[in-house]
Amino acid sequence: MLELSEIYKAAHTLKGVIRHPVMIEAPLINPQSKIYLKPENLQLTGSFKLRGAYYKISQLSEEEKSQGVIACSAGNHAQGVALAATKSGIKSLICLPAGAPLSKIEATKRYGAEVCLVPGVYDDAYQHALTLRDEKGYTFVHPFDDPYVIAGQGTIGLEILDEMPDVEVVIVPVGGGGLISGIACAIKSLKPSVKVYGVQAGGAPSMANSLLLNRIERLPSVSTIADGIAVKEPGINTFSLCQRYVDEIITVSDDEIAAAILALIEQQKMVAEGAGAVSVAAAMFNKVPIENKKTVCLVSGGNIDVTILSRVITRGLSKSGRTYAITIDLYDQPGELSSVCGIIAQLGGNIVSVNHERTSQSAQVNGCTLRVVMETRNAEHINLIREGLNEAGYTIIKE
Repeated sequence: MLELSEIYKAAHTLKGVIRHPVMIEAPLINPQSKIYLKPENLQLTGSFKLRGAYYKISQLSEEEKSQGVIACSAGNHAQGVALAATKSGIKSLICLPAGAPLSKIEATKRYGAEVCLVPGVYDDAYQHALTLRDEKGYTFVHPFDDPYVIAGQGTIGLEILDEMPDVEVVIVPVGGGGLISGIACAIKSLKPSVKVYGVQAGGAPSMANSLLLNRIERLPSVSTIADGIAVKEPGINTFSLCQRYVDEIITVSDDEIAAAILALIEQQKMVAEGAGAVSVAAAMFNKVPIENKKTVCLVSGGNIDVTILSRVITRGLSKSGRTYAITIDLYDQPGELSSVCGIIAQLGGNIVSVNHERTSQSAQVNGCTLRVVMETRNAEHINLIREGLNEAGYTIIKE
């Protein structure tokens, strides 16, 4: 099992290598709690992964270093290994899923690694990396299921306690489990009263399912916008450490993740990737008991693919009640469109698009349908507009 002394050793090794991002207060994330963010998205390479990768490589023998290192990753571990290997003067080869964001692929190359794209998801890249390791003699740097890697990630736990000794809850993203294993080990060893919760995407709940069933479970497939935590199967070491130290692992939906990304952009001027925002999503939507508690959400990474950012924001706007789309059944007569628009305007909605059609969807022979998309303030504002239209006699047939 991982020892606290190993995490302290890792902290000493990393002292002059990594950034130590200070925590940021974020009161609007959940006004019922006292939320702080640990912004590892501001770490070198844009995620926490550099910590574990560098510490692992620092512990290799000279013979292992001479062979070069190989790793597999959804993107962030790749960049961490690439930078750590380059700083150490070691050759690195990284196997990435072919669908990894282009930004992560190019960043990995810029940090000095050779990249091998593998069809499929992270687990497929993992198997290919093991094959190349056996064929070429590389030293394998596991992204999460390695004691040195876990110890490196655990240094975040030491930093949280050092900066905020009175913390009550820590919420951590979970993929394969290396991050939460290290953090939970450090925090529970030093202050057992602190609750440590993990968060996975609903489309990739491998660790959550495994803990629920009390055995390691492999998912047949994963599907989530949080590509950094889309892992089919947790590690042996990480599963054991989570069983021992983690209080609970919950899941959040992609819509909730998108809403969290949007909230971080708007409220904190901070860019987080899907995997990095799941902890904030859990706090926003009260997935764990944090009311009146001093809570730290770990924002684990910020390497979001900018080509999907606009789609994520649109999804986040919808989940947060900032946009509202309805289809209304109307009589096809002069003034009806104006009346509907007038009600929405009077109630403070801002119409951004209107589509008026004579279709068979209408229940009236002389009817038509009106599709309206509007900007709104929140869920309460949407309810106000919905009630206003209903009171005026209009029938909403689709939302």
